[in-house]
Amino acid sequence: MKSLFFVLLLGLLPQLAAAQTTPQNARLKHELDSIYAVDQKWRSMLFDPHQRHRPDSLARALGVTRESLPTYIPGQMLRTDSTNLVRVKQILKQYGYPGKTLVGEPTNEAAWYVIQHSDDIDHYLPLIKKAASKGELPFYLYAQMLDRQLMRDGKAQIYGTQAFGYSVLNPQTGRREAQPPFVWPIQEAASVNERRKKAGFPTTVEQNAANLGIQYRVLTLKDVEKMPK
Repeated sequence: MKSLFFVLLLGLLPQLAAAQTTPQNARLKHELDSIYAVDQKWRSMLFDPHQRHRPDSLARALGVTRESLPTYIPGQMLRTDSTNLVRVKQILKQYGYPGKTLVGEPTNEAAWYVIQHSDDIDHYLPLIKKAASKGELPFYLYAQMLDRQLMRDGKAQIYGTQAFGYSVLNPQTGRREAQPPFVWPIQEAASVNERRKKAGFPTTVEQNAANLGIQYRVLTLKDVEKMPK
């Protein structure tokens, strides 16, 4: 199996600290807020530059060695993702998508994050689309999930929210080395920023890529096929 990694161009990263609407189900809102906090806990350790630049203090806080951080944190993230997904699936089965009417804003985004970080996007994408069409969930979140599934299917994305990068075997060291990520090919790339604006994204695809340290360039699926893997 080829070794790969991907980066999600979030564009927006809502905080679930203070809901702006009164939920119908306060108990479920509290549970989803907790699920979101756990979902983001390990990711912040991986991707937040303030935490990544303090490996010694982070290791002490977690009670592990500094050398074990690269495997310990991703392992914990995968375990909590699995636990969160089990519970969110139960919630979806009982309530349908827990949108803003049921749990308020921005808690209505919590279940989306759990699904987005799972392998079950294709199964729940119609439910997410329905919630977004009813205004229970921001449309840009549906757009991000759609893009991710299109990328997983090897198809061009629509809104330019997903980036990807391969890891390539270094014959001298025998190790796989991560290559710079790139924005995954986009359908009708010339008009992507118009679609992003209509979907509710506050940035252009170029700005969003720059925010993540990626130089945006227009690629086709054929360009990706030619990349070393």
